[in-house]
Amino acid sequence: MAEQNYANHTRLVPLFHFFILPALTLNFGWSIYRLAHWRHWADGVIGVVTAAALLLLSFHARLFALTVQDRVIRLEERLRFERLLPEDLKARIPEFTLGQFVALRFASDAELPALARKVLSDNLADRKAIKQLVQNWRADHLRA
Repeated sequence: MAEQNYANHTRLVPLFHFFILPALTLNFGWSIYRLAHWRHWADGVIGVVTAAALLLLSFHARLFALTVQDRVIRLEERLRFERLLPEDLKARIPEFTLGQFVALRFASDAELPALARKVLSDNLADRKAIKQLVQNWRADHLRA
């Protein structure tokens, strides 16, 4: 695998992003077209509602997986923080938000204490901004 960094760390799931979403979006659009142009109003409404439900289901299934992933990351990072942070920062672990944990997971063990201190002292909450502070990237290839 190529070395991971801020520029290439996002993940696309080809089956989901390039087939399922476009197919369901096309189906939704076609259902609206049929509703507007055909005489079978009841069938058209049912088609649009069903297409919308399938599209929303796909989005929610993806969000559910990402939410579970974030919760696992929070647990892993809490354990990692307990192991790596100095005593004064260990007491402040409950102050970290989920977003901060998720962003800091990319920091190497060596740079984590300094970045954690900076995140808390500067009250940094933006995941993107925190990730951009990471100098020695710790890859995460097991993402949903």
